[in-house]
Amino acid sequence: MKKIFIPVTKLKDWKQLVADPEKRWKKGASARALAYCWQEADGMPKDVEAVLLQVPEFDGLEPLFVIPEHQVSLPGRKQTTQNDCWVLARTKRDLISIAVEGKVSEPFGPTIDEWMKDASEGKKESLSYLCSLIGLDVSLLGNIRYHLLHRTASAIIEAKRFHAKYAVMLVHSFSQTAEGFDDYNHFVELSGVTAETNKIVFGGQYLDVHLYLAWVSGDKRYLTR
Repeated sequence: MKKIFIPVTKLKDWKQLVADPEKRWKKGASARALAYCWQEADGMPKDVEAVLLQVPEFDGLEPLFVIPEHQVSLPGRKQTTQNDCWVLARTKRDLISIAVEGKVSEPFGPTIDEWMKDASEGKKESLSYLCSLIGLDVSLLGNIRYHLLHRTASAIIEAKRFHAKYAVMLVHSFSQTAEGFDDYNHFVELSGVTAETNKIVFGGQYLDVHLYLAWVSGDKRYLTR
C-alpha cells in the first residue's frame, strides 16, 4: 500500500487513478459522477454530510482529507482492495474512517459464491479474515456482493490504523431508481437492521470500532457532467 500521496487538483487527476479508466470514466458512470461531485464539494458533499449528521456523535463533522481510489491491503491477496474514495474526518471528539463506494447502475461486484468458485488458498484466507473482522458467518454470505464486504472491511481497517473510534461504509448512489439497493439492504440486514435510502444505521462494534452503514442518493446532475 502506498504511503505517499499526491494532491488532486483537477478532475483529470481522478481519472488517472481509476482502474480501467477507458471503461469507467464516461458520462453516466459512477467513477466520473463521484469524482465531479466530490471535487466540486472540495471536501464533503452536502448530501453526504446531511446523512452522516443523523448520528448525534458526529456533531462537528469535518473532513480532514479525501483520497480518491484509496487502496487497502488484505491478508492473502497480492492485490489491494480499491475504494472509490476514502475520507478521514473528525467530530468534536473523535475520528471517523469513511470508505465510499460510488454507484449508478454497476453491480457491487460478484456474489461471494461467484467470487469463491474454484477459490485459491489466498482467497479463502482473505474471506476468513473479512468474516472475522466484521463478525460474520461465512455460511450466510453466499448472495452478498463482494464490494460491499470489502468496503466495510476497508473502513474498519483504516479506522484501526488511524485510531478512529468510528467507521462508515457509505454508498454514494447517483442512480435515479436506487439500482443495487436490494443488494445493499441484504448486506445491512446481516447486522440485524433494515436499510433505507438517505439513512445511516448502526452496524455493530468490531475491534473497538463503531461501524455505521449509509446509502446516500446523489444529485442526478452529476450523471451528465
